[in-house]
Amino acid sequence: MLVLKNICNLNLENTITCGQIFRFYKEEDDSYTIVITDRVINLKYVDNILYIDSNNLDNLEPIVKEYLDLDRDYEFIINKIRKKDNKISSCLDYSIGLKMIKQDPLECIVSYIISQNNSVRNISNSLNLISERYGEKVVFRDKSYFLFPTLDKLKNISMEGFRECKVGFRDKYLVNIIESICNNELNIEKIYSMDSKESLEYLMNFKGIGMKVASCILLFAYQKFDVYPIDTWVKKFMENEYGIVGEENIRKYCFETYGKYSGLAIQYMFNTKRNG
Repeated sequence: MLVLKNICNLNLENTITCGQIFRFYKEEDDSYTIVITDRVINLKYVDNILYIDSNNLDNLEPIVKEYLDLDRDYEFIINKIRKKDNKISSCLDYSIGLKMIKQDPLECIVSYIISQNNSVRNISNSLNLISERYGEKVVFRDKSYFLFPTLDKLKNISMEGFRECKVGFRDKYLVNIIESICNNELNIEKIYSMDSKESLEYLMNFKGIGMKVASCILLFAYQKFDVYPIDTWVKKFMENEYGIVGEENIRKYCFETYGKYSGLAIQYMFNTKRNG
């Protein structure tokens, strides 16, 4: 087990359960077991100490620090947002310690294509079925888990195969997007170096990726904090607190007010309205 001390301002529950990821399990001791790209990890946070266990301890500290974005100064960002807009203070206070998880782009793209008009439970179920059928089995603490399939595995899944994993109408989008990645029409590494406007337009060229899905991918996999999905919870908050109605008006207000930290501000609104 790896022990990281002096990890301040981490709210593990908010970070993991705020809708960023879909393949995690809360344990009886209030720790969380998460299936990440190449291993299974268990995280427990008590009194500024993060306890980390895994089936694979190699290079574990930098992997977890990057995954949980632990080296970013969130206090600085929160203070910047608060100075711009005091009305959001309740959301900032409630969500202190919420980090933006840096996900694997391939799994994130597949996850958020599946997320369209779908419930969290159904999304998780589909991702788990895909992983059980096509991913690598890992045993951790006497339990079996399945890693998300590699691109080589995904490219061999037919529409029928995806449909059997209960993805519904999204089957054709998944086949198309994986084919595009394999053909390098969609270069998932190139997106890191694109600015947000360019990367949004780039992703939205592909069927099955609209504004909301593209925004989620860029925020949750590429940590482009000036990109943000607008969902029902955020719309309710903006209407109730600011009297702002309509997605375009919300985007305009957020961009003008929060600038490059708009995505984080929106995520704090979402987390507060959904879980607060």
